[in-house]
Amino acid sequence: MQNTLSVSECVRFGWETFKKRPWFFVGAMALLVVTSFLSSVFSEAAQESNSGFFIFVAFIASMVFGVYVEMILVTFLLKSHEGIEQIGWSELTSYLPFWKYLGAKILGSIIIVIGFILLIIPGIILALMFFAVQYLVMDKKLGPVDALKESSRITRGHKGQLLLLMLAVIGLNILGALALLVGLFVSVPVTMLAIVHAYRTLEHKASEVAPAAAVSPAAA
Repeated sequence: MQNTLSVSECVRFGWETFKKRPWFFVGAMALLVVTSFLSSVFSEAAQESNSGFFIFVAFIASMVFGVYVEMILVTFLLKSHEGIEQIGWSELTSYLPFWKYLGAKILGSIIIVIGFILLIIPGIILALMFFAVQYLVMDKKLGPVDALKESSRITRGHKGQLLLLMLAVIGLNILGALALLVGLFVSVPVTMLAIVHAYRTLEHKASEVAPAAAVSPAAA
């Protein structure tokens, strides 16, 4: 295990994993684009109806659908890190803790937004500190508060490296967008895999220093 989080190693891992099943990842990206498009069409139709009830139902449905898509995507990335050769649908949907994930997402977003309101720098630091929350909920089955605490623990001392990784991710996706947007079908999966590799690296590194805090049965 390396002593530091390597940006180049994360990106290299993303690229090497993508190359193992490129059309599989491109297909997953296409499916994500289609589902997002259908969700936006449904929301626009609700707004054009001028029905407050329909708009409210559309908002709730879109939010629930979005959370489930995110949970499946995070699980997909974690499973891809373990081994992309064989991934089944049942594995992707076997553990979908809607309320834990939604709670962690809302709580983390509120904290980060407060950081940006106070000053830009604290917001960036908090965003880096809590970048692993969604992975910890799906991977370790942690509740919102425990996931925030554990993300803060495993990212301690690595925020500078994480910032460089996020800048690299932004840069690669800009290049993908410049390639007539088609490049995004490569750059997005590669950078997502790079980020999940960073999570797994930091999670392993932190466990070598000290084990994760015990999670109560209620939170598991």
